Amino acid sequence: MIERQGERAALAGVLCILCGVCAASSRPTAGWLVYGAQAAGDRYSELTQISRANVATLREAWRFTIDEPGDPQTNPIIVGRTLYAYTPSLKVIALDGATGELKWSFDPGVHGSGPSRGLAYWHEGKQQRLFAGVMNRLFALDPATGAVIKSFGEDGAVDLRKDLRGDYTQHYVSLTTPGIVYQNLIIVGFRTTETRPAPPGDIRAYDVRTGKLTWAFHTIPRRGEYGRETWSPEGAEAGGAANDWTGFALDEKRGIVYAPTGSAVSDMYGGDRVGDDLFADTLLALDAKTGRRLWHFQGVHHDIWDRDFPSPPSLLTVTRAGRRVDAIAQPTKQGYLYVFDRVSGAPLFAIEEQSVPASTVPGERASPTQPRPVEPAPYARQRLTAEMLTTRTPQAHAWALEQFQTFRSDGQFVPFAVDRPTVVFPGFDGGAEWGGAAVDPRSGVIYINANDVAWTGSLVESVQGGGLAASLYQAQCAGCHGPDRRGSPPAFPALVDVADRLNNDEIAAVIHDGRGRMPAFSNIQSFALPGLIEYLRTGIDPAPLAAAASASTPGPGGNAKQEMTASLSSEGGPAKYRFTGYNKFLDPDGYPAIEPPWGTLNAIDLNTGRYLWRIPLGEYPELAASGLKNTGSENYGGPIVTASHLLIIGATIYDRKLRAFDEETGALLWEHELPFAGTATPATYMIDGKQYVVIETSNARNRQAPQGSAYVAFALP
Repeated sequence: MIERQGERAALAGVLCILCGVCAASSRPTAGWLVYGAQAAGDRYSELTQISRANVATLREAWRFTIDEPGDPQTNPIIVGRTLYAYTPSLKVIALDGATGELKWSFDPGVHGSGPSRGLAYWHEGKQQRLFAGVMNRLFALDPATGAVIKSFGEDGAVDLRKDLRGDYTQHYVSLTTPGIVYQNLIIVGFRTTETRPAPPGDIRAYDVRTGKLTWAFHTIPRRGEYGRETWSPEGAEAGGAANDWTGFALDEKRGIVYAPTGSAVSDMYGGDRVGDDLFADTLLALDAKTGRRLWHFQGVHHDIWDRDFPSPPSLLTVTRAGRRVDAIAQPTKQGYLYVFDRVSGAPLFAIEEQSVPASTVPGERASPTQPRPVEPAPYARQRLTAEMLTTRTPQAHAWALEQFQTFRSDGQFVPFAVDRPTVVFPGFDGGAEWGGAAVDPRSGVIYINANDVAWTGSLVESVQGGGLAASLYQAQCAGCHGPDRRGSPPAFPALVDVADRLNNDEIAAVIHDGRGRMPAFSNIQSFALPGLIEYLRTGIDPAPLAAAASASTPGPGGNAKQEMTASLSSEGGPAKYRFTGYNKFLDPDGYPAIEPPWGTLNAIDLNTGRYLWRIPLGEYPELAASGLKNTGSENYGGPIVTASHLLIIGATIYDRKLRAFDEETGALLWEHELPFAGTATPATYMIDGKQYVVIETSNARNRQAPQGSAYVAFALP
């Protein structure tokens, strides 16, 4: 046996010399077992068959097309020969990784859509489990058949709405990014609403065999817990979110799980939660076995800009001051990159607390300072000036200048005002986004794709009284779809024509189940739904609040007006001020109203904090055809890196390309047009000695393009 193993090793070496093919297809690294490649969140593969020398010959190997609209954003996992993923309607599918043939499909019976970015896999001896999050339910499935493992949770699933504050049936909770497995625990966060009411964003660990809750970390501290003093009493008792919606990184050797959190509700006005609001917008290092806090860093104090930490961090090892340091790197929406010693939490590059403007909105008290890393330099522009406005055409420039003169544009962390729009740059979608960064663990270099587009926002005083439907709309819907139902297409669609697209039952289903990036609004009671639907369709409120209350049948609580108020907010009605909507700064032709680049790909050496290269990522085909190339574009989904020094990324919305770059120079080596945009992070794996690259594709972020979804895999001829 030993002799034969030696012969095989020698043969493998010969094959590598002759053609670069790795014959050891059974290596553990041949699969893609975890969301983002490894528990460390590095998006790195040791496979080398596809290299800089031959990547130009990469060809489509198989395609699995799904006749469903939607945007699952899935980074599939590959275990053995099987690829596990989602469809846009949140069915779980198992495909043969070499052919794309469907092995099985699991329909959870849960009506939903939107992101489901990956799955989690656990095995011990001969036992295996596949953990699939579908909206508020975490299922345990048999990886071989897709059958539900009934002994887990309640009849095979855990309802993630439970074990939080209040009536769990009123919570919107969705596991859009998979949990992470540590020993016999699966650790999860969740997505929730961005307006009140919302549940607190507890990070929880469940037993992989039984589904029993093992520990919970309260991101909104309870009485007597560390950080409680950073909240106002009302904010701590009734506040929500501060949730990990982006996923985790795990130091398996040390048993430390790293959890970045988002903002507390309501996103843009915090007069009811005055204080720094720990542990919102915080990178948490927790003992993975117990949930005990080890260290934390808050990236935004009292967030009133929705500056969530947008992606899982990346673990790597760097050289600083002549010594090797196990580090953690956390990207941000605002273009900052924070780097810490992953054990102690000590920053590896200096962080300053800089003074920022005060809020002029009554009741709001913005933090007087915000942190900023001295190095590395931001990977997105920080302040929009008149000199940076578009020059694509004279007409577009004149329009942009006229609009810009009505804005307040003073850089990062400028509180919103009620008298004029405030520029958020980079915009609400980053900077970095949920796709995450990739790192090469050999060099300590991190690769981050970023958006570089300006948005604006403002506040308006909430109008008390009036109709229930109008009040519900302004409290729960106007932040995305605008006070006039005109939205901010394409990211936030207009509703003025919703009656032409959806019937009443379909509108009700979207409200209660969510769709795409829109969460479900389970707090909107059935008696209020018909009026809200009428308002969405026509802009006319069918009845004032008092009349609706007197005509309504009280629920179990016995008071219809109180129940209507509960539909507006968890505590005492809507906030004093509400957000007027997410407004992307686009010119009249629909292009960003600022100079390119509008999206970039960045390589940063974390041993020194210096950039190795920075290039535009993506383009608009029609602009490129007219000679305006290399503009960059908005991009969603992250890169991966391989041991053969390739960086592979899709992400770009409009040109729908998958690209391979030389990771050392940024040179483009190969590109291929996809059937739909590759707005997900790719994966790479090996079966039968052949390396594949696969990516999920969807046009959900470009409504003008044909809609659909497909998984597409590539390999060498």
